[in-house]
Order: sequence, then structure tokens, then C-alpha cells
Amino acid sequence: MTADLALIWPELILTIGGLITLMLGTFLGDRQVGIYQLSALLTLAAAAAAVVALFGVETTVFSGTLSVDGFGGFAKLLIYAASFVCILIAPRFFSGGMRAEYPTLIVFAALGMGIMASARDLMTLYVGLELNSLAAYVLASFMRTDERSSEAGLKYFVLGALASGMLLYGISLLYGFTGTTDFAGIAAAMGGQLNIGLIFGIVFVLAGLGFKVSAVPFHMWTPDVYEGAPTPVTTFFASAPKVAAMALMTRVVIDAMGPALGAWQQIIIFLALASIILGAVGAIGQKNIKRLLAYSSINNVGFMLIGLAAGTQQGVEGVLTYLLVYVVTTLGAFLVVLQLRDADGNQIESIPALAGLSQRRPGLAAAMAVFMFSLAGIPPLFGFWPKYLVFEAAVNANLVPLAVAGIVASVIGAFYYIAIIKMMYFDDKSDTEIPAGGGAIVEDAVITASALWLSVIGYLFIPVLAVVSASAAAVLF
Repeated sequence: MTADLALIWPELILTIGGLITLMLGTFLGDRQVGIYQLSALLTLAAAAAAVVALFGVETTVFSGTLSVDGFGGFAKLLIYAASFVCILIAPRFFSGGMRAEYPTLIVFAALGMGIMASARDLMTLYVGLELNSLAAYVLASFMRTDERSSEAGLKYFVLGALASGMLLYGISLLYGFTGTTDFAGIAAAMGGQLNIGLIFGIVFVLAGLGFKVSAVPFHMWTPDVYEGAPTPVTTFFASAPKVAAMALMTRVVIDAMGPALGAWQQIIIFLALASIILGAVGAIGQKNIKRLLAYSSINNVGFMLIGLAAGTQQGVEGVLTYLLVYVVTTLGAFLVVLQLRDADGNQIESIPALAGLSQRRPGLAAAMAVFMFSLAGIPPLFGFWPKYLVFEAAVNANLVPLAVAGIVASVIGAFYYIAIIKMMYFDDKSDTEIPAGGGAIVEDAVITASALWLSVIGYLFIPVLAVVSASAAAVLF
């Protein structure tokens, strides 16, 4: 037991740090927001340092229910980094309304997401997923006086409960027909002849996980929750939980269901194509920038699933690289949205209000253009590279029709990204006044760094990314 505890330092640090932040909030009230924020930031930084210190360790703990490896470490670093940024940017948005619960909930959500990324047993998978979800439900409805936020929290809770029920039913079927909840034991059972019970178990488990990655047809909550939740919370939902859910789905299908490739590959291919097409078409008529980014998120999940559908190490490497680039792009895009305020300081979410933004905030418009082009995967911006990797993996896995369909659908998706850029640079200024300046130093720094990395500069890091992603993906094979 002691040896196991020495290998889960990231989780222990998050647990202790989260409890300290919670107790500080209990005793000091909502007056000392800076203290709670600092406590949570230090906790996440220390957890990330612990993950780095454990790189190179490949083992399991607690009777094989949790894995300590490079794949989980890669996902955890992305999760902690995204959570760090979402805590950092929050006080300015809430402008006095931020409470101690916000950083505390994000820390505990990060704890759950870390467990999701390392789970090697169906029980720990569910514990991590629910720990993240319970924090997320509260975060979605964090602004108690805002009807949209309350509605977003309620929708997320109801649909999340439905997805959890589907996942639990799938878990019970897998346990009933394999006699174990351990991924290795399930993989051994699936090495033989698949019966109808196992097939149904695979379907229900992937349906439950499909909700967490917001893949079609389990995407229905995403646009409403993204629009209704406070913008820092939406930024969080669009980044860290996506990494955790995609890492969990990857580990489940490769680690636990690997021998049943023919059964789950068809499901993943359907989820990928449906997500890409609906994410592209659904975004075209949107007038709210957060709803548009929600459909963009669904669209990008589809591209990640193309890499996963390959079922190869090359495909998983593509998924990991895609996750990294996607998180950076999404954080940058939502930080730009966070800076869009009118003369009275109210948040601007209307897309038509962006007309002529290049004349008022040229730097912000340029950064948004980089993020939009990158999300569309248009070269030479770095967002093109992960799309190339997942398509290459699909072609090498003899899934040429899937790759062709993905490429064609990506052309459709590029339409609404380019439409925003056209609006910012070529349309007449909107009536909504967007004052120059007003961005916080931290937000400006993150936006600038993200935009620079997503330019051609990102290609300089390909050799490093290739080594890191290959090392992490090799764990599952």
C-alpha cells in the first residue's frame, strides 16, 4: 500500500490541495479570492511537477486498477495546464462574484480527470468519471443569478445522468460476460468468440463515453451548456474534460477491447463521420460565438476519432498530438471571446458584433484569425499537422474511404471559420462598440503565446512532439 501511494503523488497532491482550498474558503469566506486562486494554482503546478517526476515509470498500482505510465502522464499534463489557465482567467470575468468554490471544483475535477486517464479497471474508470462530472455540474450552473447558467447546469446534469446509466449498464454487461472488471481480463475474454452480450456491452460503454467526448449522436448537451455556462467554465469544458474523455476512450478501446477491433471499430467510424459532418453543418447558421465553438468542438472530436478508428499505435500518436494542438487552439479562441466586451463591460457573444473587429482591436482580430484557420486545419498554420497525422494513420490502416470522407467534410467545416475571418476583416463595423484595450496581461500573454505557437513556429516542435507522443502511445501496445 505504501509503495502504491508513492506512485500516485499527483492524485494525492490534488486531493490535499483541494481540501486546503476548500477549508480556506470555509473559514475566510468569499473575501480572499486571491488566496483561493493561488492555492489552487500551486496545487495544479505541484501535481504537474509530480507527473513529470514519474515519467519513465511503467507500472500499475492498487491491484492493477490504476496505471502509472507515459500515456496517462501526457494526458494529465494537458489536463492540469488547461485547468491552470481556466483558474487564472476567472477573477476578471466574475468581477467580484467569484467564490472559493470555483477553484476548488476545478481542482477536484482535475483529480477525477487524472483518474480517468490512468484507469485500468471499469470501477476506477467510473469513479474518476463521476468525480469529474459532479464538479462539472456545479460549475455549469455557477452563476446562480443567471437563468442561462442554471439551465445549462440542469441540462448537463439530466443528460449526464442518462449517459452514466448507459455506461453503467455497459459495464455490468462486460462484467457479466467476462467475469472481471480489469481491462487485461476483459481483453483476454474478447480474444475468443464474441457473444451478443459482449457486443451490447461494447455498444453501451462507447455510448456512455461518447457523451463525455460530445460525439454525435450524444452531443445534444454541448451547444446549450457551452452557451449558458460562464465563459471561463465553457473554456474549461472545451479543453480539459475533452482530453480526459478522449484519453479514457482510447485506453478502453485499445487496452480493454483491443482484440475485438472489428466490433468497436465500426462504432468509432460512425461516431467520427457523424461528428465531423454534424459539427460542420450545425455551426453554419449559428449567431452565438460560444455555440459555434461548441459545434467546432464536436467537429474536432470527429477528427480525433478517425485516428482512434485506425486502432494502431500511429493512430493513437495522431490522437495525442491532435489533443495538444486542440487544447492550445481552444484556450486561445475562448480567451479572445473573454476579451470581447462592449462599452459597458458586458460580455459580447454575438457573431455579427464581430464585424469590423480588425479596425478596433487589430491584435485580437489577428489572433482570432489564427485560431480559426488552425481549427479549420488550413496550412501553413500548425492546426493542419494533427489532421494530416490522423488521416495518414487511417490510410495506413486501410481506412481510405474514412480518410476521404473526413477530408471532404473538413472543407465544409472550413466555411464557417473563414466566414468569421471575413466578417472581422471585410465587413463594415457593427453598431456594437468594442473599446480598444481592456485585456488583462495574463490573457494577452496566453493569447499571444498560443497564436505564435500555432503559426509556422509550431512545426519546429514536431521532432519533440513525435518522440513524446510515440512514447506515450507505445504504452498501450
